[in-house]
Amino acid sequence: MADGAVIAQEPLLRGACCPAPTPELTPRAPSMAAERWARDAGDGVMRVDFLAPEVSCAACISAIEKGLQAAPGVESARVNLSMKRVGVTYRSGETSVDEIARRLEGMGYGVKPFDATAFQSLETDAVGRALLACLAVAGFAAANVMLLSVSVWSGAVDATRDLMHWLSALIALPAVAFAGRPFYRSAWNALRVGRLNMDVPITLAVLLAAGVSLFETAHSGHHAYFDASVSLLFFLLIGRYLDHRTRGMARSAAAELSALAASAAALVTPGGTKRLVAIEELSPGDLIEVAPGERIPADGEVLDGVSDMDRSMVTGETTPETARPGTIAHAGMMNLTGLLRLRVSATEDGTLLAEIARMIEAAERGANRYTRLADRAARIYAPGVHLIALTAFIGWMVWTGGDWRVSVMIASALLIITCPCALGLAVPAVQATAGGVLFRNGVLVKDGAALEKLGEIDTVVFDKTGTLTLGRPRLVDGPSDPKTWCLAAGLAEASRHPLSRALLAAATDRGVQPERVENASEHPGAGVEATRVGADAGSRVRLGRGDWCGAPELSGDALTRVWLHVEGRDPVAFAFEDEMRADAASVMASLKELGLNTLLLSGDRESVVSVAAARLGVDAWRAELTPANKLAALKALADEGRKVLMVGDGINDAPALAAAHVSMSPAAAADVSRAAAGMVFTGDALAPVAFAHKVSRTARTRALQNFAIAAGYNAMAIPLAMFGFVTPLIAALAMSGSSIVVTLNAVRLRSLNAEGHSR
Repeated sequence: MADGAVIAQEPLLRGACCPAPTPELTPRAPSMAAERWARDAGDGVMRVDFLAPEVSCAACISAIEKGLQAAPGVESARVNLSMKRVGVTYRSGETSVDEIARRLEGMGYGVKPFDATAFQSLETDAVGRALLACLAVAGFAAANVMLLSVSVWSGAVDATRDLMHWLSALIALPAVAFAGRPFYRSAWNALRVGRLNMDVPITLAVLLAAGVSLFETAHSGHHAYFDASVSLLFFLLIGRYLDHRTRGMARSAAAELSALAASAAALVTPGGTKRLVAIEELSPGDLIEVAPGERIPADGEVLDGVSDMDRSMVTGETTPETARPGTIAHAGMMNLTGLLRLRVSATEDGTLLAEIARMIEAAERGANRYTRLADRAARIYAPGVHLIALTAFIGWMVWTGGDWRVSVMIASALLIITCPCALGLAVPAVQATAGGVLFRNGVLVKDGAALEKLGEIDTVVFDKTGTLTLGRPRLVDGPSDPKTWCLAAGLAEASRHPLSRALLAAATDRGVQPERVENASEHPGAGVEATRVGADAGSRVRLGRGDWCGAPELSGDALTRVWLHVEGRDPVAFAFEDEMRADAASVMASLKELGLNTLLLSGDRESVVSVAAARLGVDAWRAELTPANKLAALKALADEGRKVLMVGDGINDAPALAAAHVSMSPAAAADVSRAAAGMVFTGDALAPVAFAHKVSRTARTRALQNFAIAAGYNAMAIPLAMFGFVTPLIAALAMSGSSIVVTLNAVRLRSLNAEGHSR
C-alpha cells in the first residue's frame, strides 16, 4: 500500500456504531514538525486543519467537537464530514498540533494535517472494493458449506459426519478470518478506546459460532455451525456494501468551489510592466490585469476597461452584466469580452468566493448532524443485545450448575438470532431499491440520508434561472420585417454574447439568410457594430444594449431586449425571456396538492421574478437576493420549524443547497451546486422533483415497516433462544429468513411508476 493511503471501515449502522480507526491503516499522527501546518489567526491564536478519515457520522462530529473544546488551550473545533476535515483554533503556547493530534487519537480518530492531495486520496473506492472482496468470499463459503451440510442434515453419522464437518471447517474458518475483517477491526478499536458499537455483538456472534463449531468438530459432536457463521457474514456484508454505496457519492461543495479560484494573476508593477504571480503573492492595493476568458483572481474595483462579465456566482443569472470603471468584481467571476484592469481589495480568505465556501462548509456541518433512522436504532440495539446475551449466559451457568458448554451454546444462538442482519438491511435495501427506481426516472440519489429527509419536508424553495427555467433565452417578440431579421442575424453572427446566439438561433429557425456585413467589431458591454454591404452600403449598424443603440429606457419590464439600430431609423427591439420548464406550473400545483408550501428565491430583478411567480402560482417570492440572503432565508425557515427542500442550480445557490434540510439540483447545474445537493435530476422536466418526494415518502414507510419486521422477529426469537429452544443453526436460518423478508419488502418499491403509484 502506498504511503499515506487510508482505508476507513464503514459500519453497518451509524451513530452509536461509529468505526474506530484501523491502527495499521491509519496515518501516523503529526509530529512537532507538523507545527508548520498551523496558520496564524492573529492575537496569539493559531489554526490547524486535520484530515480524519474515520469521521463518518453525526455522533463522530459531536464527540470530536465536544472532546477538543474541553481541552486546555483549544478555542474552537469544527468538523466537516464531507471533507473529513477537523478545523481547530488554539492558543499558541498553551497547546500544540501534536497535543491536539494525540487527543484525537485517544478518542479513536487517526489524523494527519489536511491538504488537498490527502483529501483526494480518499476519493478512490478502496473501501468498496475491499467490501466486495469480503462479500464474494463469504458468499462462496456460505454456498459450499451449506452444500456440505446437506449430508449431515440428511442423517450422516460418525466418520462421514466428522469428515463433512472438517471439510466445512477448512472452507469456513479462512472465510470467517478474511471476510469478517471489517467487523473485527471496528469492534476491537471501539473497545480499546472504551466505546461500544454494533460490530461488537456481530464479532462475538461470528467468532462464537465458528469457535463452538470447531470445538464440536474436534470432539465428534453431532452439530457444527460453520454455515451459520459464514451466512451471518454474507448477509451483514450485503447491508454494509449497500450502505457504503449510498453514502459514497456525496461530495463536498466547498471542495468543488475551489475549482473556480484562479491560480495565478497578471500583476502590473509600479513601472508599468506585467508579471505572472501566484495568487498568494497578491495584496490589497495591487494592480492586476484580467484578459478575456480569464477568471478574476481577487476581489477588486475595475479601474480601466469595459467588458461583459459572468456574475452568476452572485446573482445566479446567466445573462452577462457590463463591467466598467467603478464596477466591483469578485474572485471567481469570468471576464468574457474585454481587457480589464483592477485594483485589488481582498485576496484569498478575504474574497467573496472564500466567504461562499465558508457558508457552504458551515451549512454542510449543520446538515451532517442529521441522525438517520438506522443511527437511531443503533443507539439502543448494541447495549441491549450485549445485556440479553450476558443475562442468558449467566442464567444458564447457574441453572446447569456451571455447564459452560451449554451456556456458551445458548448465548451464541442468542447473539446469532439477534444479529442485526435484518436491521442492517432495513434501510440500505430500501434506499438501494428506491435509488434504482429514481435513477430509471431521471433522479440520481447521491446520499441515502437525502432520501430519508425528502420524505419529511413541508416546504419547497426554488431558484428561478436554470431551475424553474432552462437558463436559455427564448425570443418572444420581434419585428415582422424579413429584411430587419436578415440584418440582425448578420450582426449576431459576429458576436459571442448569449443573446446574440439566441437571436441567431431564432433567425435560423425562421429560415432567415443573414445579411453580409463587414468591419464588424464587438464592443464589450455594449454590442456589435458593423458596416453594411450592398443596399445602404457603407452605413453603420449596431446590435446591442438599448442606451448604446439610442433606444428608449423601459422600466419595470420583465423581458430582456436586444436592439437593432440603423442610421436614420428608429431602433427595433428583439425581446427575450428565460424559457420556462414546460411542466413547471403543473409540478407546482402537484406540490401544493401534497400539502407543501412553495417559495421562489431569486437573484434576478423584481419585475422578472414577480411575473414568473404569478405564472407558476408560487405561494411567495423574493428577488435580487445574494447568496448570503438566500442562506439567511433558509435559516429563517428552519428557525420556524420548517423542513425545506431547496431546488437550485447556480453557484450562488450552493450555500442554501447545503443548508437546506434536503436539496436537489438539475444535471446542467454548476459543479458546486451538484456537489452541494443530495439529489440530481436530469432532463428539461421538473416532474422528477415531485416524483422523488413521492418515492421518498413510500421508501420511508417501507423502512419503518422493515424496522417493525425486525423488531417483531426479535421479540419472538429472543425468548425462544433464551430458554434453549433454538440451536445456532436454527438461529442462523431464522436470521436469514428475516433478512430475506426485509429485502422482499424493500423490493416492493420497484412497482412505483413515474406517477408515483404502484402498478
